[in-house]
Amino acid sequence: MQKLDRNQMAARVAQDIPDGAYVNLGIGLPTLVANHLPADREIILHTENGLLGMGPAPAKGEEDEDLINAGKQPVTALPGAAFFHHADSFSMMRGGHLDICVLGAFQVSATGDLANWHTGAKDAIPAVGGAMDLAIGARQVFVMMEHLTKQGDSKIVDVCTYPLTGVGCVSRVYTDLAVLDITPEGVRVVEHVEGLTFEELQKLSGIALLPPR
Repeated sequence: MQKLDRNQMAARVAQDIPDGAYVNLGIGLPTLVANHLPADREIILHTENGLLGMGPAPAKGEEDEDLINAGKQPVTALPGAAFFHHADSFSMMRGGHLDICVLGAFQVSATGDLANWHTGAKDAIPAVGGAMDLAIGARQVFVMMEHLTKQGDSKIVDVCTYPLTGVGCVSRVYTDLAVLDITPEGVRVVEHVEGLTFEELQKLSGIALLPPR
């Protein structure tokens, strides 16, 4: 079994973003998606701190300390990019103007509930940011995360045990092992990595999975 690395995961997410889409990339893993968008598509990236038309990460040594994303990472601005107050940015998020947001997660439930801001541990630092606004405001919510925790537990669960960010909001999950759709019938496997069978993926996952069509 060959797990996908982080850049391979980002490239896989980027494949599913259509031409003309307005997209927000959450902090952490999702920011890598900006570096893998197909060159033949016009995809407009939004960042909640007030930029529409965000480009990929700058080359080393070409960073502009005044040009960052919501995770404080240096970014670039594409021709035609617009800057605006973060209150206007949140209005875009809450108003249903984003086609897709890509978020990281601690857990996703079988019904598409999302937990990504707090593990509930006493020493954990809560970090909800704008995720709750994106979870309810974007037309589709993609989650990008590793399939298992460091302890080997599945992050795909029947019911989230961590505090929720959004209820029933996740459309599709991308992990280092598989792509999964959240459907009314259950969680359906779209694809899995080479060298891993459906049965093996099922054993690793915390819920019953539906096989690929």
